[in-house]
Amino acid sequence: MTQYPMTMRGAEMLREELNQLKTVDRPRIIASIAEAREHGDLKENAEYHAAREQQSFCEGRIQDIEGKLSNAQIIDVTKINNNGKVIFGATVTILNVESGAETRYRIVGDDEANIKENLISVNSPIARGLIGKELDDMVNIQTPSGAVEYEIIEVEYI
Repeated sequence: MTQYPMTMRGAEMLREELNQLKTVDRPRIIASIAEAREHGDLKENAEYHAAREQQSFCEGRIQDIEGKLSNAQIIDVTKINNNGKVIFGATVTILNVESGAETRYRIVGDDEANIKENLISVNSPIARGLIGKELDDMVNIQTPSGAVEYEIIEVEYI
């Protein structure tokens, strides 16, 4: 059985999405199917086929979320002693040695990742390069434009 690491926030977001799908989206789709059936011939009824497709997507997503939540390994990083080591859930500030640019990332589960919010997946190349390293370590991370050297300047468990 695959364990899905996620933060407390990530698990809560999945629960909210599951609730939305079950209590709002599913009943709306069922009503759309019933309405489309009333229009007659189902073979050429585009509304019916679109509603059935939505239903299929919705049910698939519900199963996916329920599976992930049942196999979730929820990690509350705030309860871990900050020893300066980069772990899942940590917020890491890194310095690009060449350009001098600072970037702050939080390492989260796949479902939580959002690069616009600086939330990176634990499976991303940057996170894989940072995991296990410590404060003040130098890290080489392979990017599409080549290897980039970073210095870890801050590790927080928030």
